[in-house]
Formats: sequence, structure tokens, C-alpha cells
Amino acid sequence: MLNKPKEKRGARRAARDVSHDFDKDIWKPGTLLCPVPAVMLTCADEDGHANIITVAWAGTVCSEPPMLSVSIREERHSYGLITKTGQFVVNIPSVDQVRAMDYCGVVSGRDIDKFAETGLTPTPAAQVRPPLIAECPINIECEVRQTLNLGSHAMFVAEILQVHVNHRMVTASGRFALEQARLAAFAHGGYYALGKKIGFFGYSVQKKTKKDA
Repeated sequence: MLNKPKEKRGARRAARDVSHDFDKDIWKPGTLLCPVPAVMLTCADEDGHANIITVAWAGTVCSEPPMLSVSIREERHSYGLITKTGQFVVNIPSVDQVRAMDYCGVVSGRDIDKFAETGLTPTPAAQVRPPLIAECPINIECEVRQTLNLGSHAMFVAEILQVHVNHRMVTASGRFALEQARLAAFAHGGYYALGKKIGFFGYSVQKKTKKDA
């Protein structure tokens, strides 16, 4: 019989200690996917009166054609506006607009002019009726292609018609310097400022250059 190699003293204990770091508590099903974008949607009625609603349930769903989705409760004022017009703008805020964004998520546009109350600036869009929010570094004009009633929320699946980015964040070479946008995210009831860039798509398999070696 072969002799087993001797384990270094403390090896088993170290393994047990490490495994304990990955123990899990089991929770009931819930919306804990995070972080997610924290965005302000602008929409408008048929007369052009605009409203802002804060949405955390938003995401990319297709690249060709470019499409995204947003989910809104049917009782919200903006749900009716978007259902009637089929248009909205996704305004992606920086940390400077987080307080205004939070306000737009807790008061109703049925009775309040949120642009007036927050001091945010409406700017005409290129292809849709709802305005852009000038202060937000990124604005995405959208037109609804499909509506899915899922339960507590209805999901609007929309095609992206136009994208606006703050020109001060575009470098001389044409690169969008996203790190200058100081974007915010939403996670488990809280707003968070995004931190430093730690990688890029595909960097784990990129071949090393002599400089990197």
C-alpha cells in the first residue's frame, strides 16, 4: 500500500475555515438581483405634459435591434402615459442627481410637476415626445414594441431610437469616457456610487504583451 503524503500541519483546519466563509443563509424568493441601474424615465401625455418616474427594474434585452426593458406598476401615473403614447426616455443620472431621482420615485406626477420641484431641466428629444433630462449624462430615447403584464409589474420592451451623451465626456479620439459620468446604482433599497474600473470585457483571456509580462 502506498503511503499517503504527509499533510502540512494545520492544512485541514485551514480548509475548514475557508469553506466556512462560503456558508449561505437561505432566504425566500425576492428581487435581490443587484446592483441594477437607477434611472429616471421621462414620459408625456398626448398634450406634451411631461412626467418623471424613477425605475430600478431596467435592463438591456437585445443588441440588434438595440432594445431595453423597464418594468412599472400599473397603478403608477407613468404607466398610463407610456401605454397611451408608447414612448419614453431613459435618463441615466450621475450621483449629483440621486436626491432628485429619489424624490421622483416617491411622489406622484398626477399632482406635482416634478421638473419644477426638482429643478431638473427638460430638453427636447430628437425622435420622441417626452423630453430629455439635461443634467443626466446619458439619455436614451425609446419606443415601445411589446408590453408584458407579469404580475406586480408590467414590462415595456422598447427599441432604442436615439442615444445622447454629454459631449464633455467624449474624448478627442471619440471614446465615451464613462468613468467621468460618476454613475449611481441601486442595490437592496440603497443608492451607491459606482467605484473604479477593475477590468473590461474579455480582459481575462487577453494575450499578454511584453509590456504586461
